[in-house]
Formats: sequence, C-alpha cells, structure tokens
Amino acid sequence: MEFAVLGSEEFVLGFRLAGIRRVYAVRPAEYEQKLLDLVADPTIGVLAINAADLSKTSPNSRKKAMESISPVVVPVGGEEGDLREKVKRAIGVDLYKTERD
Repeated sequence: MEFAVLGSEEFVLGFRLAGIRRVYAVRPAEYEQKLLDLVADPTIGVLAINAADLSKTSPNSRKKAMESISPVVVPVGGEEGDLREKVKRAIGVDLYKTERD
C-alpha cells in the first residue's frame, strides 16, 4: 500500500519534495473525479488531501471519501482543530488515550 497526495500544484509541492511518488496535482474542475478514482484505487493505503478542497466537493463524494477505510483519507490544513480527534478519525484508534481517560 502506498501513500498518495491529491490537490493543487501548490498543495502537493511539499509532498513531492519530500519524496512522495504518488502525487496528483489537478485543476479544481478535475478534483472531485480524481478523488473518487483514488478512493477506489486498491494500491493506495493513505490519501492526503487539502481540507479546503474537500469542502468544495459534493456531499456524496465527501461522505464516500471520509468513510473510506482503504485508503484512509486524511484532510490536511483547513480549520485548526484538535490533533487528537484528527488522528482518531483517520486511523480509528485514540493513540493519546491513557489509563486515566
């Protein structure tokens, strides 16, 4: 399983420089279809996307992406939120849980 990134040229640049091989820079008009294609790709384990781009997709596409188990779709950026909740939603496990929680 591979790590993939989808977004604008500006969004994917850092991932490309970090050595991620499966980087997809698309125009806004192509974004939603490419998202659905990548969610259906069995060779991808984790798909990083721009949270702002995800918010512009249709509700059905957004739901399909966020409920995907393989690949796990991880929205990056956007509104600041609790990192603990983002990790828990992305992988389904609370890594920060202690015996006191």
